[in-house]
Amino acid sequence: MAARKKKDKKPPPGPALKVVARNRRARFDYHLEEEVEAGISLLGTEVKSLREGRASLEQAWCRVQDGEVFLVGANIPAYGAASWSNHEPTRTRKLLLHRRQIRRITQALRQEGRTLVPVRIYFNEAGRVKVLIALATGKKRHDKRESIARREAAREIQRALKHRR
Repeated sequence: MAARKKKDKKPPPGPALKVVARNRRARFDYHLEEEVEAGISLLGTEVKSLREGRASLEQAWCRVQDGEVFLVGANIPAYGAASWSNHEPTRTRKLLLHRRQIRRITQALRQEGRTLVPVRIYFNEAGRVKVLIALATGKKRHDKRESIARREAAREIQRALKHRR
């Protein structure tokens, strides 16, 4: 008998990352310093709801408790085709990180004014759900005004270049 070759598991064609939800306020309200990719412990109906592209990180934040990191306040709506086995949309979900990463994050959070913010939820190349979290410090009001001014200036430049052509 001829030996069979194992088929390589290849990621599906198309874009490598399928972003499900972004926390757009995170970059506006915080200076994002160090980003870490974390796995997330989900139920089956939550994954199906995410595959439909339904999730929100607007009210979400991260908490370190008893050597574990949790995602609090993220809204993953109930999956429509599920009946009695559906999940609670805003339940607290455990983030999967290495012990070393959790230790480093905990040390960084001890500094004054630092927090842990979820930036986006996405499917990676292998089709697994990941959460990008970032260590961040809050922006002051003048920092926010500066970023608004920078954004407006860039918009004006683009507008001028568009009309120039």
